[in-house]
Amino acid sequence: MHHIAIIGAGISGVTSAYALAKQGHAVTVIDRLRYCAMETSYANGGQLSACNAEVWNSTSTVLKGMRWMLRRDAPLLVNPSPSWHKYSWMAEFVRHIGNYRENTLRTTRLAIEARRHLYKMAEDEGIDFDLETRGILHVFHDRKSFEAGRRVNALLREGGLERHEVTPAEARDIEPTLTTECYGGFYTPSDATGDIHKFTRGLAQACERKGVRFLMDTEVTDISALEQQGHRLTIKQAQASTEHLDADAVIVCAGTASRRFASMLGDRVNIYPVKGYSITVNLEDEQSIAGAPWVSLLDEEAKIVTSRLGRNRFRVAGTAEFNGYNKDIRADRILPLSNWVHRHFPQVDTSRVIPWTGLRPMMPDMMPRVKAGRKPGVFYNTGHGHLGWTLSPITAQMLVDEIARSGAKTQVAVAA
Repeated sequence: MHHIAIIGAGISGVTSAYALAKQGHAVTVIDRLRYCAMETSYANGGQLSACNAEVWNSTSTVLKGMRWMLRRDAPLLVNPSPSWHKYSWMAEFVRHIGNYRENTLRTTRLAIEARRHLYKMAEDEGIDFDLETRGILHVFHDRKSFEAGRRVNALLREGGLERHEVTPAEARDIEPTLTTECYGGFYTPSDATGDIHKFTRGLAQACERKGVRFLMDTEVTDISALEQQGHRLTIKQAQASTEHLDADAVIVCAGTASRRFASMLGDRVNIYPVKGYSITVNLEDEQSIAGAPWVSLLDEEAKIVTSRLGRNRFRVAGTAEFNGYNKDIRADRILPLSNWVHRHFPQVDTSRVIPWTGLRPMMPDMMPRVKAGRKPGVFYNTGHGHLGWTLSPITAQMLVDEIARSGAKTQVAVAA
């Protein structure tokens, strides 16, 4: 390929651009926002978590969702208003329950391999993103959920993940600020945390050094095939006239907008936006700094995750909300996050928190889509769901391999 256009400047788009630029491709990244990583790649939970590789397609998830429908503070909330996209997506989700084991094992293996690629990117390019390699501690508050966690743990270990049981006392040794009682937990020492926004922006700068062009504040309004192999993108930059950009290949890395772009290209990529929330707690006094955990936590009951972003920031994230493309920050969804901090880490002052919400691009089977489209020169690297930060370094490499295979097939066809 000579010139590749990537739609989307979030974590999957920028890692894709970096991997392709290293292969010698000319790359242009297009995004409607002014800066990279300003939507779902802005303020997520921060976990690089192979331990969170279990896909959600299970009967227990469906039953929990039904029980939680009338609770406004439920970890999983579904807006029951009619929507063909939402309910057809949910029907597909249920159909993939039978693939739970296979997809969880595959996701675990991808997440483990992704670490190597991410660490190498950061080391090669000197990216500071508040990386903490202290592991992730998954805590359970009752026997029933802990026993269910044991079954998941066995599956993750089968996928190659080093993850072991810990007693309540061992959990407190791992993270001394955790003083509230728990039934038990599981610890994954090889998992990590970091600031996705800082990483993506740093990698974008590395891309620019390698010759990648970024067209920001730019909408892609149409994509049409050229007479010869390739594509013409109709783009409109802010306060500018409509222009055209010709590319040999187009890669869709547009998060929840990928479904719309796929439709333009004659493909079906059934992504649904699953809303998540986070708060970033500013640690402004020594008591708060000392009282916030450094080890990343995953609270099974509340479905809340944490990450320490340097000395002065503490990220708390959670919830899954099926409410279409709504990006409103709801106070009744933010309050449980602040209350959770107050309950478990009372030394931390939560009077200064920054709320945020983002839309996870979720496929019904919870697996990212890295594939070629129906038309020559069309590719996808999207649909990473709640593991975009964790999986994007390996899916970028998978994309490079897919493009190489596609190019080889084209050359064979021409030769024939």
